[in-house]
Amino acid sequence: MFASSSQQRSGRRAPASSLRVGYVPVTDSAPLWVAQEYGLFVRRGLKVTLSRELGWATVRDKLVHGQLDAAHAPCGLPFVLTLGLGCVPTECVAPLVLSRHGNAITLSRSLHEEGVTDGPSLAQYLRRQRSPRVLVFGVVSLHSTPAWLLRSWLSRAGLDLEREVRLVVVPPSLMSANLAGGNLDGFCAEEPWNSVAAERGEGGCVAASCELEPGHPEKVLVVRAQTWRLQPERVLDLTSALLEAAMLCANPANREGLIRLLARRECLGLSTEQIWPGWTGELSLGAGLRAHWPDFLVFHRGDSNTPSVDSARWVIRTLQKADSGTFIPPDLSRVFRSDLFAQARERLGTVPHLASPGLGS
Repeated sequence: MFASSSQQRSGRRAPASSLRVGYVPVTDSAPLWVAQEYGLFVRRGLKVTLSRELGWATVRDKLVHGQLDAAHAPCGLPFVLTLGLGCVPTECVAPLVLSRHGNAITLSRSLHEEGVTDGPSLAQYLRRQRSPRVLVFGVVSLHSTPAWLLRSWLSRAGLDLEREVRLVVVPPSLMSANLAGGNLDGFCAEEPWNSVAAERGEGGCVAASCELEPGHPEKVLVVRAQTWRLQPERVLDLTSALLEAAMLCANPANREGLIRLLARRECLGLSTEQIWPGWTGELSLGAGLRAHWPDFLVFHRGDSNTPSVDSARWVIRTLQKADSGTFIPPDLSRVFRSDLFAQARERLGTVPHLASPGLGS
């Protein structure tokens, strides 16, 4: 069983290095909190400040301006930053995939009451309307897997994305409130915000990203290239600590302790009941029905944490599909850095704590 970070720090000299790492309060930010709370950063001589941000636009802007050294971020963000899509070009690298899957599509209660339970029934609902209706959906960023997967789901259902749908950017934590206020007909976002909407009776889940695009990368560790060049050893230690944390998140024995950790005010600030569904993959479909997706959120399995060439190709291909005018230069293969991941993994060695009876127990 782990000792807390305060226990591990006792009797040790203060860490010499400091890194500011951004995150948005979503369930898949868990590896950052595990590494912080249980001393994985301190053990490597790192002092890490976790900076809570409202949404991914804030993370992007703070990386551009050097207010963050690194961040837990959507897999498309390091490419967006490097290309300068909607921002000042800022070269970044991604040495670690923190998680795969973890998104869901939620529709409003009013649509569920109209009999909408999937894409085809949503299209049928639109066709029944006497006057043209534009559906408004929230996404966490236009350059993110939620936006890409939502557009694909709507398109396959036969909706005209130009005339019948409008996507608006909403921070994950504000999705539920905007759904309740009638500003959104639905949204695609990370947990726990789908489960929050369901618990409050504002909507129900209709699809999960693990079934829409099995194996897709979701969150990565994105690091400013300048930080990497100036502090390569610290970046490798940061990557190693977060890889170990992802492994601990994947251990079922740690589930209850980790959910209690995430429930804290400084983490997600929600009840364990709201966090539990996204961690276990048992999400509410509305009307008392539930679905179970065993692979809903994957922190570690096999080579899932490797920022591989195949994962980079998927991101680039999807980015180009969403924005056909985007030119992707060939040297962007250096954004997803499997070589840095390999070096960080070598530093990890064995992880004896994986056999522990449970974090925080």
